[in-house]
Amino acid sequence: MIDQLHATGTEGAPLSDDPPVVVGRKGAVVTLRLNRPTALNAVNVSMAIAILAAAESIAADDTVRAVLLSGAGRGFMAGGDLEVLQANPIQGAADLIEPLHKAVAILARIDAPIVAQVHGVVAGAGLSLMLLADFVVAAETTKFNFAYANIGASCDCGGSWHLPRLVGLRRALELSLLSETISAEDARGLGMINYAVPAINLDAKAMVLAQKLAEGPTRALGHIRRLMRRSFDQDLDKQLADEAAAFALAASTEDFRAGVDAFLSKRKTTFIGA
Repeated sequence: MIDQLHATGTEGAPLSDDPPVVVGRKGAVVTLRLNRPTALNAVNVSMAIAILAAAESIAADDTVRAVLLSGAGRGFMAGGDLEVLQANPIQGAADLIEPLHKAVAILARIDAPIVAQVHGVVAGAGLSLMLLADFVVAAETTKFNFAYANIGASCDCGGSWHLPRLVGLRRALELSLLSETISAEDARGLGMINYAVPAINLDAKAMVLAQKLAEGPTRALGHIRRLMRRSFDQDLDKQLADEAAAFALAASTEDFRAGVDAFLSKRKTTFIGA
């Protein structure tokens, strides 16, 4: 099912000869490549729908153990397609935001960790989508800009939720209200990305990381990523209760039994993701 996503939308109708999102697979790693390179991957309605379709299929496929998100061409994503918004600001925004927000909510709930591989321009919705990822690998020359305020817009795609959690409120306000461009080095220092690498090494570094995550105990990783994200929104007692419940669920998996046996036997664990 996932291999066919590059050609279909949520209703199964062909998107175009040049699909706005190309979905592939390498073992247990699913790759999502944003594919409007002539527009710096600015998200239009077709791309928003395709991103949602990909998220839905990933969530329905238990064999997916990591997701790698990237962009074709000269940049990761330059934000929303301003032609869509210029033609009909209110309806255009709704047509873009509704599927994108559904996709963000789905991808935040899955077990499979998400790696974002970014380069060139990362702005607006592109930055918000990048922040959703659990790991970010960036080319050293990448430029980042929250960008929304530059066109008189508020933010979307979870940007206002993820950014202050990653960099703190004061820095988040600086980045979002001033909308100044920052470098990969600055983004790494702020905690927005994990790695800044030479562009020639970007593909390999991101795939190696995704494959390493895909070899992990997928169900346990899912519990951990969700617990971490919820921890900012509840008190310690509730978090402790959620940790206990998640541990019990993880302890019922084959990977937990294999991990404990391997540790006690002093051998490497091979996780199967179940």
